[in-house]
Amino acid sequence: MRIATSVGIASRIAGGVLALVVLLNVTPSTRAQDAKRTYPKMLPLEEYLMDRNAEIALARSSAPAAISHDATVLVLGRHGYETAVKGTNGFVCMVGRAWASSIDFFDIWDPKMRGAICVNAAAARSILPIVNKLTEMTLAGAYSVKERIAGIQEAYAKKEFPPVPATGAMSYMMSKDAYLSHLGNHIYCHVMFFSPAKNDSEWGANQPDSPVSSTSFWFPDPDQPDSPLNRELPPLRVFVVAVPKWTDGSLAFTH
Repeated sequence: MRIATSVGIASRIAGGVLALVVLLNVTPSTRAQDAKRTYPKMLPLEEYLMDRNAEIALARSSAPAAISHDATVLVLGRHGYETAVKGTNGFVCMVGRAWASSIDFFDIWDPKMRGAICVNAAAARSILPIVNKLTEMTLAGAYSVKERIAGIQEAYAKKEFPPVPATGAMSYMMSKDAYLSHLGNHIYCHVMFFSPAKNDSEWGANQPDSPVSSTSFWFPDPDQPDSPLNRELPPLRVFVVAVPKWTDGSLAFTH
């Protein structure tokens, strides 16, 4: 992810989407050891699809039942995400695949990735369209970083989604059955907040003893300051706060 300004912070962040973005507990040295991708290219689409009922259940498990019970639920079909359940409370629950985690996510073609997430109405308006665009491009064969950056830039130019996230945009990622990365802890119980902030200091994130971690939504690698992800896409940050219990009530961590 790449994901934080210090190895100390990075080592204690596991993954999160949208992870529709994903925050990985991967340090630069870990990434170097894992430079060869387990899945170097996209597999047949069937490898990424799920049983419809199982996908609905996993999507709902991302947020407390009081929220997910009345949420809209999306499932992945052959042409993109489809509405499986029409909700009433403004929340949208879904299971993100790895290609929506980050434009240059090193596990981008991992078929095991299951980023269960439930976004609120503000994020459904301003963040979910980005996830849908990444999915649309992937299913259309846009696999390279260059193609994906160009597609997102074009979508912004056409105003397919807002230039900044809607005020209050946030999401829940509290499913015990999610799978976010093959490295380290493959899941991480947390909530996320989306902001146009240009750096983590605006929230006091990634500081000693701060409960808040942060990374860019686009996932630029701090070891590659000249990455086009740093230069060509608008500022958009994800702030992550760990929560102590999964939605089934069991403890998510003990220290």
